[in-house]
Amino acid sequence: MTAPALLPLDTDLIAKARRLARRAGQPVVDIARSHTTVAVERAMLRLAGLSGADPDGIPWVNRLLDAVRADVGIGHGAALPVFHAMLSEGHPDLTLLAHKAAAGAVKFTVPTGDAAVAARRAARAAVAGGVELIDRRRTERDALVAEIGDPPQRPWIYLIVATGDIYEDIPQAQAAARAGADVIAVIRSTGQSLLDYVPEGATREGFAGTYATGENFRLMRAALDETSRELGRYIRLTNYASGLCMPEIAALAGMRRLDMMLNDSMYGILFRDINPIRTFVDQRLSRQIHARAGIIINTGEDNYLTTADAVEAAHTVTVSQLLNEFFAHEAGLTDDLLGLGHAFEINPDLKDSFRMELAHALLARQLFPDAPLKWMPPTRHMTGDVFKGNLLDGFFNLAGAMTGQGILLVGMMTEAVVTPWLSDRDIALQNVRYVLNACGGLVEDFHPPADGFIANRARQVLGEAVDLLEKIVDDGLLNAIADGTFGIMKRPADAGRGLDGVEPHAEDYYNPATDLLESGPETTG
Repeated sequence: MTAPALLPLDTDLIAKARRLARRAGQPVVDIARSHTTVAVERAMLRLAGLSGADPDGIPWVNRLLDAVRADVGIGHGAALPVFHAMLSEGHPDLTLLAHKAAAGAVKFTVPTGDAAVAARRAARAAVAGGVELIDRRRTERDALVAEIGDPPQRPWIYLIVATGDIYEDIPQAQAAARAGADVIAVIRSTGQSLLDYVPEGATREGFAGTYATGENFRLMRAALDETSRELGRYIRLTNYASGLCMPEIAALAGMRRLDMMLNDSMYGILFRDINPIRTFVDQRLSRQIHARAGIIINTGEDNYLTTADAVEAAHTVTVSQLLNEFFAHEAGLTDDLLGLGHAFEINPDLKDSFRMELAHALLARQLFPDAPLKWMPPTRHMTGDVFKGNLLDGFFNLAGAMTGQGILLVGMMTEAVVTPWLSDRDIALQNVRYVLNACGGLVEDFHPPADGFIANRARQVLGEAVDLLEKIVDDGLLNAIADGTFGIMKRPADAGRGLDGVEPHAEDYYNPATDLLESGPETTG
């Protein structure tokens, strides 16, 4: 794809912004590297092969970890007590151990000496099996893309499908792909991010979305593989790795070959009131898994502009993108996997609103030239006037075409009014197809003047972002989040959901998942 025009931005200032983001983010990384959570330990158990749920629908990973936590806590990690129990008491597999633990028939202890060495060895071998499965799924994707082919154009057209019933989602997703969608996002059921467990199996009920489960992932991926072969282009599948089970859902996605996951470092903190420490610890492992799986993450900066003014708060989007980039790189994600988010959310009644949207989009494109940026459509200023809404979506599509965005989420003229019908999606896809066909090449011709409105606006936003990063470095990122810097939500580090599921590492803490993911592919065997 042709690169968009370069704005005359100060390269030294850009370098300074990245240095500041690294300084602001490093203390949070240090916290993430020295703490664990119940979700991190459950993700390890899932990679070790534990699946299924009890008759009440509570996953066995929850039942087993609850028993470990009651006996010895999670500061040592779950691997040592779990695999020590298996070895010392002769339990043949994790599922049987979980059954007995749930019945109160197992007493967990933290092994030492030779027993600890043996437990570490057994845990690593078990988790290596899950990591190797993720590696095989990534190889499968590469082979399918080579066989079937990628979509012929960028940006990829990204469409949301979610009825609550996975068996209704499948035909709708296949129809959307036939109508031109390149990426199918199965939006998650409202409230699932606040569940501290992952539902098991295929689900047929969900409010404003469908539950993210391993079986739902498998069913949709299989259906889209069939449609990919039919259409001659690989259709990518997206879901959500966020909320209280972020690393578990990431592990399931890697093992079921999803291609993209919503995974923002601060979204759950700001918009779901999940504890900041819990979120940052969970997101580090989730991103390590995504890196290993070759999954493109989509970050959530667009959400800030649904609560804060898109002009006044434009620089907070840039700051968050830089922080997300740092956290992602630290966890092993490469630039081609960074679907950093931004959005077309300026009030359309504001004079020069479209010119400002172009400035913000070009700034993001230039700051992250190798990232498949995810460009989000207007939502906040959709009024229910479907004709005006369709026009506004057309301008959004035009901005995406002119500025070389990588992933274009299809805007709906009924956004924020009703759940879109298939006919609404068809009209929206017609809008996208027309604009990209008629204007897709404008990225080659669009060169804003160096001293014009667009360039000056981009320089202003970059300067404001650097000023804010300097303040965050001085005050601390956790304090900035507590003060309402992003999306005007105030979220202190000692409050929020999930805090009771966080523990600092003990001196002998061991997690074979992080150990394997940090050591590289050659060490999994």
